Amino acid sequence: MADPARAASSTASRGLAGALLAASLMPLNSTMIAVAVPSIARTVDHDPADVTQALVATYLIAAIALQGPGGKLGDRLGHWRVCTLGQLVIGLGAVVGFVAPNLPVLAGSRLLMATGGALAVPATVALLRIELSPERRGRAFGMFGAIMASAAALGPIIGGILVDAFGWEAVFVANLPVLVVAALLMAGVDRGRDARPAAAFDWPGSLLLTGALALLVVGAQRTDRIAAWLVAGGLLVLLAFVARERRAPDPVIAFEIFRARAFTAGTLLICLQNLVMYALLFELPLVLVRLFDVSAGETGRLLIFLMVAMVLMSLVAGRLTEHLGPRTLAVAGSLVCLGGMVILLTGDLDAGGEVRLPLTLLGIGLGLCGPAAQSASLSAIARDQSGMAAGVSSTMRYLGGVTGIALLGSLLDVQGSDAAVHTSHHTVTAVFTGVLIVGLGCAALLPGRRVTTTEERARTEA
Repeated sequence: MADPARAASSTASRGLAGALLAASLMPLNSTMIAVAVPSIARTVDHDPADVTQALVATYLIAAIALQGPGGKLGDRLGHWRVCTLGQLVIGLGAVVGFVAPNLPVLAGSRLLMATGGALAVPATVALLRIELSPERRGRAFGMFGAIMASAAALGPIIGGILVDAFGWEAVFVANLPVLVVAALLMAGVDRGRDARPAAAFDWPGSLLLTGALALLVVGAQRTDRIAAWLVAGGLLVLLAFVARERRAPDPVIAFEIFRARAFTAGTLLICLQNLVMYALLFELPLVLVRLFDVSAGETGRLLIFLMVAMVLMSLVAGRLTEHLGPRTLAVAGSLVCLGGMVILLTGDLDAGGEVRLPLTLLGIGLGLCGPAAQSASLSAIARDQSGMAAGVSSTMRYLGGVTGIALLGSLLDVQGSDAAVHTSHHTVTAVFTGVLIVGLGCAALLPGRRVTTTEERARTEA
């Protein structure tokens, strides 16, 4: 006779694999669409810049703004249910995108897909937290980081293959077989077992948070006079959100979670390192093209050093976190990142190939830090707040990237002489070196390795 406990564990493991697969669609869809923009622009008879704003920028804004409410919804309805709902919404968006007759409908389909991702990703992170013992979380979050980074990196490559072979509609249809496999893997899971009855869902708080983040992100992406007004409006709405949440019976974000030092430090570390990573992914191609006239293919082959190192190290770091503790891994990773950035800062950048070593070091450092920070931050939060914490963590990850790109826009100038471009590059790397130093301080605040007693584990899992 089969062991019921072993069968349940096997079902949960398959379900987590399905959830991870579905979550990977969010970063995949964020980058896969980029190569399809020219073809879509010709089909819908719009300027490529307008198509980029409608399909790329709106996706990013929705992804950032909705993950907080999405995570909280998982705490209420159950993370398995919300993950399934996210998959259904992604699928609906993919179908709408495939049959869309014009740009507004295409934009609507992208909003649906971002909404689905904002439901699925925090739910998946929360499930890794609540379904796995503390001893297994490190490797699970390492796998999560590797999958998400790989999906983002492979997006343009997969998108290019699909567009060349089948047309731009294929980047929408490609989601469907992945969703089918994810659903099959999640079959048999009791989707309501982690639901938690509570007060009415905080819709006013969710709307205020979504509005505040949307205004801040749009303002950060603009360079005209309206940008300052948008940011100011976002900050005012954010203040209204804070005031609302302090008196809400079941808030979207309970600010008490920031009292947990490991959660605050780990979440901020992830945010700061994503700020640097995304900014460099945009900065280095611009500088290399301006100084050395390298092709897009050559630039991609240089950037792949960062991505490959980060993915491979994420897989290794997950297991190392379990043996050495989050603080050791995060501090080591932060120091390696700083080493790579210092090389960029102090080097003369006389040839494009000089960025290989610093990019590899940055990838190794990011790969070491990610699983440690994610595991420590989520483990510091009570089980019934896992979705809320995962939503905050995911939001901060994306906000870090947007902030980095916004900073880059104000710091980098590639229009002047070669000497001016070199000076601008060193200014950028100096600022980001400072950011990584702050990240090192956050890493030092993470918990070290310790043996958890049965009583302590029971309190954490309660």
